Amino acid sequence: MLFSLNYSPEMAELIRAGLIEVDRIKCPEWPDMIADARQVGPVYVHFRLMAGQGLLPESLLDTVAAFRDDTQTPFVNTHIAPRFQDYTDPSDRQVVIDGIKASLTQLADRFGHQNVIAENIPYPEHRNPDKPFLSVDTEVISRAITETGVGLLLDLGHARRTAEHLAIDPRLYISALPVDRLREVHITGLGYNQNGDRVDHLPMREDDWELLQWALDNIRTGRWSEPWSVSCEYGGIGEQFRWRSSKDVIAVEAPRMMQMIRESQPLLAR
Repeated sequence: MLFSLNYSPEMAELIRAGLIEVDRIKCPEWPDMIADARQVGPVYVHFRLMAGQGLLPESLLDTVAAFRDDTQTPFVNTHIAPRFQDYTDPSDRQVVIDGIKASLTQLADRFGHQNVIAENIPYPEHRNPDKPFLSVDTEVISRAITETGVGLLLDLGHARRTAEHLAIDPRLYISALPVDRLREVHITGLGYNQNGDRVDHLPMREDDWELLQWALDNIRTGRWSEPWSVSCEYGGIGEQFRWRSSKDVIAVEAPRMMQMIRESQPLLAR
């Protein structure tokens, strides 16, 4: 189980100074960013693919394959994100499950079901308010993943935002997901943006650390499958990250996460 971190100029500066350490650097499929990140460490690609929105063109799958081969990225990830516009009746559970499964099956046929992972999205999604509630329904997510044989990419922040909307403990929501098929974990702090929207990709607060420790305890004791990486999504480039990519935050949080992950290796792996 590795520790990965979003690429940012601030994290690169800290790595060069020997102040933080990471196992892998998480990048989108942006060639320039990947080239910059490779100057300070090994990278992997987090793809911006969406499941449940129809099949992808073969040319896009070829591009995904090229990025994956070039960076030795273990999994091809997608997001469980059906849209209202893609379904005549977006409240029909089986129809939505079938739409998500069609996307996951396409990726599994191309890359192997053991090499595909699907990520839970947050709800409500302020930037993309076109997602039906079934996109975060735990039965929908679980059936789509288990019936296609792919893995789960568990985003703890997304799960917590959804649980807050449902007014339930995030641990209950997460426990209803197919954690026996866990392959990767994402973590950042939660807070609010300038518009008052609940967002992630922020510094960790104490309750964020507690949720991460709970997840790591489940991994360590074998109640959940062991993921290949726990990836922190704090930091980045561009305007959307300008106010949430502080070198001081990374300098404190990255070593703490690394230590937590090192101390939480599954018992059978020790």
